[in-house]
Amino acid sequence: MTDENASRRLTRRKFYKAEQEASFADAHPHTTPQTQSSSYSLAFRDTGFLLREELRPVRFQLELLKAEMLLDEARIGSTLVVYGSARIPSPDMAEAALHTATTPERRAVVERLVAKAKYYEEARKLGHIAAAQAIVEDGMRQFVVCSGGGPSIMEAANRGAVEAGGETIGLNIVLPHEQAPNTWVTPGLSFQFHYFALRKMHFLLRARAVAVFPGGFGTFDELFELLCLIQTGKMKPIPILLFGGDFWSKVVNFEALAEEGVINHEDIGLFTPVETAEEAWEVIRRFYDLD
Repeated sequence: MTDENASRRLTRRKFYKAEQEASFADAHPHTTPQTQSSSYSLAFRDTGFLLREELRPVRFQLELLKAEMLLDEARIGSTLVVYGSARIPSPDMAEAALHTATTPERRAVVERLVAKAKYYEEARKLGHIAAAQAIVEDGMRQFVVCSGGGPSIMEAANRGAVEAGGETIGLNIVLPHEQAPNTWVTPGLSFQFHYFALRKMHFLLRARAVAVFPGGFGTFDELFELLCLIQTGKMKPIPILLFGGDFWSKVVNFEALAEEGVINHEDIGLFTPVETAEEAWEVIRRFYDLD
């Protein structure tokens, strides 16, 4: 079919795409005062305009859509999400971490962090196990390892998956201090968010299991939002694996919450305490009746 005949088809697109319109604007640059003003820029290319306070709802939508579309294009059907501290050292960095302590008080804290280095290895093993399954359903990849993209526990999970030949997702957040994705995140699946709310939404949209390692405010925030969503029926139950029984029983008295009547005793069953990656995967395997 000739181009002329093709242009007469009823189903042919009649308007140019945005990228084509942008190329037209670039092909015929003008240097008049009118065209040099930011008001003349195409709205979707005008960063100053997009960053205005009034455009916050649009930026919300963009953060929701960008990751959603790219994950869908990458055939990510479901994820195994890993939460945990950015401060726990890997076993090979434990000794170096101890040398950073300059006071007895600080050394006591660092020693407790170093004692948790074993969880770096468990997160790494869990990522390896999940990726090694290479589960595909309806053409979509399942239980793809997803972390916050940062160091420590997050790095370990991404690392284990890559070592098993899998791809991994990293959902970074812009913070005032410098940070960057860990090197084990698949480049095309590395995302950066401005809004914590949209980042947490993407953690759970595809999550079919969540592993929670010892962590601080961020880990608590992510864990308790997940528990609240399931407790209130806003989200269907999924396996929630709490690594480190001693840590969690020390920092959160779930039994006391039930005794005080502010949660039901059955709510404690929303999560499963585990110590090893193998235990965690067995819970997931039984929950979904995997081979």
